[in-house]
Amino acid sequence: MPELDRLQPVELRDVWPNEAADFTPWLAKEENLKLLGETLDMELELEAQEKSVGDFRADILCKNDDDTWVVIENQLEETKHDHLGQILTYAAGLDVHTVIWIAKEFKEEHRAALDQLNEITNDRFSYFGVEIKVWQIGDSKPAPQFEIISKPNDWSRSISPPSSDWKTKCWFKLNEHFGETNRNYNIRRPGPKNGVEFGGLASPSEYGLQVRLSQQKKRIGVRLYLKDENAENYFHLLKEKQEDLETKFGEKLVWEELPRRKASAVSLYKGKTDPKNENDWKNQHEWIASRLTKFAEVFRELLKDLDPADGEPPEDEDDE
Repeated sequence: MPELDRLQPVELRDVWPNEAADFTPWLAKEENLKLLGETLDMELELEAQEKSVGDFRADILCKNDDDTWVVIENQLEETKHDHLGQILTYAAGLDVHTVIWIAKEFKEEHRAALDQLNEITNDRFSYFGVEIKVWQIGDSKPAPQFEIISKPNDWSRSISPPSSDWKTKCWFKLNEHFGETNRNYNIRRPGPKNGVEFGGLASPSEYGLQVRLSQQKKRIGVRLYLKDENAENYFHLLKEKQEDLETKFGEKLVWEELPRRKASAVSLYKGKTDPKNENDWKNQHEWIASRLTKFAEVFRELLKDLDPADGEPPEDEDDE
């Protein structure tokens, strides 16, 4: 039998001595927002730290993948009444749909207050209570853990989508198509959003597969989405293989540099297609499923063999 050890709790202040100077900047990093997002089934993108709201400053302001605002309030201690007032102020002042209150420990009255807010407010608004823990095994590096203490009642329920929300219905139907055809994909928490991201690749966090809907442009799309600090380098390495890749796909790929998001994408689009047209969803979802499978087949091994350090973009002649 292997020798086992025990998890030992680590005092939060030993890791982050100061809440504003240490914990908030740590949480604002992409990989740590991703950890929090995975706990809450969200995709959080940082917008601002210490965002002014009247006489107060919200610790972190983010956007969710459905383009709604999310505010995060941090405490490295037991919850206090004044912070409850602050999160309500932030919700009103910043027009946010989701409030995440993170603390070392939640008093029962504050957990009950969040539960009540989730009960009485419109379904568009969500309040989360999250406890932050840090663990260590022997002399290992300390590891953070987020634990949900309070959440909206229907957060984990997968029920029929609202009939008025075509995007949510479309994602639900696509999930059903994946299940019926044994496709190994799943959309977590379908909602009224223009795009969803999948795993599907044995990949680092720098890239993933996405499906996009655009009713305005009358098209649907599947793409390899490249992000983080290596996005530009990966993009240029793949661009060098454009001819070979397009031969494998049998279709012209769209090469998109997205500097505002510090990202890039290699995409396929099906034009002259209305993603809102329910009568055409079966055809659209078959196209999406087949292209997702093709993207995974083509890029899985290729990306493993690429070193982003080899993909420095060419110098701009104007810089010489």
